[in-house]
Amino acid sequence: MEFHVYETGETVRARQRPVIIITSNNEKELPDAFLRRCFFHYIAFPDRATLERIVAVHYPEIENRLVQRALDVFFELREVPGLKKKPSTSELIDWLKLLLSDRIPAEALHNPDASKAIPPLYGALIKNEQDVQLLERLAFMHRRQQR
Repeated sequence: MEFHVYETGETVRARQRPVIIITSNNEKELPDAFLRRCFFHYIAFPDRATLERIVAVHYPEIENRLVQRALDVFFELREVPGLKKKPSTSELIDWLKLLLSDRIPAEALHNPDASKAIPPLYGALIKNEQDVQLLERLAFMHRRQQR
C-alpha cells in the first residue's frame, strides 16, 4: 500500500486500495504464482473497421485509397505462415507515417505480382531479420513457380 521514491526521499501511501493494470504482449511468460493473483482479460486484435478508425484518429486527412491498400498489405503480412512477429497496430501507424512522408502513392502498394512480396518501407512493419528472409524466400519460390 506504499512505495518509496529513492530519488526524492518521499514515501507515497495509498489512501484507498489501488487497482493495478498490467499489460503484456506475451513476449515473456509470467510466473504462475503471479498469474494466480491476476484477473485476466484478453483483447482480440482489431478488425479492419477498427483499424480504419484508429488510422483516422492518427491521420484524419489521409487518402482512403492509401489506407485500404495499406490495410490489404498489412493483413496479408499478418497471414504469412511462420512469421516470428506479426506486424501490430503500432507498426501499421508507423508505416503509414513513412508512406505519407515519402509520398508513396496507394498504387505502389497494390502489386499483383506476388514475387515482390516485400512492401515499400517494410522495415516499419517487419521487425525481425528472420521474417524478412522468410518473405524473400517466399517471393523467390513464387518467381520459380511462375517459370
